[in-house]
Amino acid sequence: MIKAVIFDLDNTLMDFMATKKASCDAAIDAMIKAGLKTPKKRAWKILFYLYRKKGIEYQTVFKPFLEKTMGKVDYKVMAAGIIAYRKTKNTMLKTYPNVKQVLKKLRKNYKLAILSDAPVLQAWTRLVEMGLENFFDTVVTYDDTHKAKPHPKPFRKTLRKLNAKPGEVVMVGDNLLRDVKGAKMLGIKTVLASYGNVNAKKAEIKPDAEINDIKELPKILENL
Repeated sequence: MIKAVIFDLDNTLMDFMATKKASCDAAIDAMIKAGLKTPKKRAWKILFYLYRKKGIEYQTVFKPFLEKTMGKVDYKVMAAGIIAYRKTKNTMLKTYPNVKQVLKKLRKNYKLAILSDAPVLQAWTRLVEMGLENFFDTVVTYDDTHKAKPHPKPFRKTLRKLNAKPGEVVMVGDNLLRDVKGAKMLGIKTVLASYGNVNAKKAEIKPDAEINDIKELPKILENL
C-alpha cells in the first residue's frame, strides 16, 4: 500500500529551465545595456558554459562571466545583470498547471515530500515563492546529504524522514537518470513526469508509470 509520495522540484512541480533561460536572457540584455561589449550570442554561450562547469545552481556566476567577457568585474554591469535576473525570475516562477489542486487532494491520503538536488535555501525560496511551503511533510535537499540523485543517500534520508519503507513510497520526477534510476535502485516505485523530461531518449530506464499532466497522478497512485 502506498503511504507517501516524493516529488522532485525543478521541472516536476515548476518549469525551472524556462525560468532560468528567461532570467539569464534578461540579465545579458541588462549587462549589455550597462556596458558589456560582448555580442549576445557569445555572452549566452559563455554564461551557460560556466553553468555546465560549475552547476546550474551556481549563485555567483556573473563574476567569472564578467572576468571572461570584460577581463575584470565591473560592478555596475554585474548589478544590472543581477537585478534583471531577479526581477524576471520572480515574475516567471510559478507551478505547472494543476499542481496545487493535486497536492491538496493527495495530502488527504498520503504523506508528501520534496527531494531536490538544489541547495536548501534555493529549494525553500522556490517553494515559498510559489506558495507550496505548507504542502510537504518533509523537504530534503542537497545540503542534507551532500550527494545528488541518483546516489542512494538522498533517497534513504527522505524515507527515514517519512518513516516509510521503499515499497510504501512513489517517486515522481522528470529525470530518468536521477529520479527514476535512483528510486528504482532502492525498490521505490516511480512515476515519470514526462512534461518536464528532457532526456527520455537518452536512457533505457523504465518508470512504473508516466504522466503528461500532474492531474493524472492521483489515479496512477491508486493503480500502483
